[in-house]
Amino acid sequence: MIKPGIYQHNKGNKYKVIGIGKHSETLEEFVIYEALYNNPEGKLWIRPIKMFEESVIVNGVPEPRFKFISE
Repeated sequence: MIKPGIYQHNKGNKYKVIGIGKHSETLEEFVIYEALYNNPEGKLWIRPIKMFEESVIVNGVPEPRFKFISE
């Protein structure tokens, strides 16, 4: 379950999860989060929950794409 708080991406940047939103037509759930660093591409982001929660392979080892670090 994704809860509001600070998460760290497996590449190192930190984000603040604001909450969960739903697509108005498909009802697919998305995580709404804010970059906690100066990102020239934008401040607010969304990502499908499945992608937010999935593991990625780093140096041959699976690890979470986003890891909860604090509230």
